[in-house]
Amino acid sequence: MESVVEGSSYGPTKVVPCYKTQLSHTLLSPSFAKVSVIQAATTEDLTELSRLYVAYRIFYGEAPEEQRAAAFILDRLTHSSGRYFLAWNGRDAIGFMHLMPSTNTLAMRPIWLLEDLYVDVTARGQGVATALLSHAEAFARSTGAERLTLATAHDNLAAQHIYKKLGYVREDHFVYFHRLLEP
Repeated sequence: MESVVEGSSYGPTKVVPCYKTQLSHTLLSPSFAKVSVIQAATTEDLTELSRLYVAYRIFYGEAPEEQRAAAFILDRLTHSSGRYFLAWNGRDAIGFMHLMPSTNTLAMRPIWLLEDLYVDVTARGQGVATALLSHAEAFARSTGAERLTLATAHDNLAAQHIYKKLGYVREDHFVYFHRLLEP
């Protein structure tokens, strides 16, 4: 299921589930003019998704490791319960997001974790991240999810601004701990 974002010149006002694969430009606010379609990634999209994933790794200071990255993405596309979505402008993939399923056991409802979101440098500031997030919300709602949860780096202020603008609230109730599991 796809989503179309309806809005005014002031930005999106609501997300409308849509089964079409193309987003109608007449329904998009000017800030979404760069995105022509958002769709679930398949193995046919491996080259474009891997290109964006490598750029994402570099953005976070990791080595590109193109071959390993492509193998990792292929494995995730074929063996993972997570979902990758690509934002397209014509034939060019200009952004991706990775959603991972989880469960709120107290609410007894699914939740989705937005694990990764990246917009190509050439497409930033044009509403691509907002379109991807709107699509994530529509997708999560279609599964009966209780919420979308995400994390971002403390210094990624641009992303934090977008999340706050879209109504995401910073979690202050829980403290998260990690234990790295070395191979």
